[in-house]
Amino acid sequence: MRIVKQIPMILIKLVLVVLVVAATAAVTLISISGPYAISPEAGSASLPSFDELIPEGTRTDSALMIKVLFGDEIVEMPLERYLIGTVAAEMPASFQPEALKAQAVAARTNVMYRIDVSPNLRHPDAQVCTDNTCCMAYSTDDALRERWGGDYVKNITRVIDAVLETDGVYMTYGGKPIFAVFHSSSAGKTEASRYVWVSDLPYLVSVDSPETPELVPGFITTVTVSKPEFKDIITNVRPDALFGEDEESWITDVKHTDSGRILELTIGGAVFKGTELRSMFNLRSTAVSIDWTDSDIVFTVTGYGHGVGMSQYGANIMAMAGNGYDTILSHYYTGIEITGT
Repeated sequence: MRIVKQIPMILIKLVLVVLVVAATAAVTLISISGPYAISPEAGSASLPSFDELIPEGTRTDSALMIKVLFGDEIVEMPLERYLIGTVAAEMPASFQPEALKAQAVAARTNVMYRIDVSPNLRHPDAQVCTDNTCCMAYSTDDALRERWGGDYVKNITRVIDAVLETDGVYMTYGGKPIFAVFHSSSAGKTEASRYVWVSDLPYLVSVDSPETPELVPGFITTVTVSKPEFKDIITNVRPDALFGEDEESWITDVKHTDSGRILELTIGGAVFKGTELRSMFNLRSTAVSIDWTDSDIVFTVTGYGHGVGMSQYGANIMAMAGNGYDTILSHYYTGIEITGT
């Protein structure tokens, strides 16, 4: 009889345990700062948008409205929202928090540069566009949830934190916002702006960068082109180029910049810039060595991008070593001041 009397009490305790577990799961489910508890089968469409994840309140970035060109349409939005979309597009969300902050400051600085120093003449009615070949890349909320799936909230929260924790911070030189260009990875040194563009900017000079093949995916790549294809590509651009029987004379007078990248070279008697070589053969950078085989020409390429300004992988490696975003930025942009901290 005593065992029978205890059964209701045991059932009550079991119910309480279930309720506590359910309540704990619910708290985990709505937590923004922690992992978003969804089943592997759940789709990203069920997740909140990044607008819903941005904390309420008025900040410097949220109060500044900018005009962004999306294709043929100009959209007005808070700077804060634009920065979240562009940082998410330009840098892997898995990078170190201080690297993400450095990227946020660089992106914010570029917007301020277009507002205060040099409007973009390609789209004078908008401060920035979403074309990375003109301004900076930008990912919409839909694109991010499709790319990240169940990791959407974890990743976008890291980006939001980077933007909000650097709210209003940008770089200046001589009291003016700088042209804060950046690239994916460098071949031991960044490139000076004068070798890539006409402008010789004092804050965009060559500095050391810590990338290694072990720490940067695709750090060293090769492009192999057959000799007939090589001649066709060159003569299509420069019909006056001549290729004699002596193949070793096809490429001569290779000149390098201080950072070791190809500045210019002569191909078939025609002079090409290193940037032209990169474009013609779809090379990841101008840090190139050229080798010959019996049938092919082989380009071995180190790093990715134009090489000017901040290296994103270099920034991540510096952050892994314990450097803050301000130290990272001061390293890659010489002589700058960080404003708004």
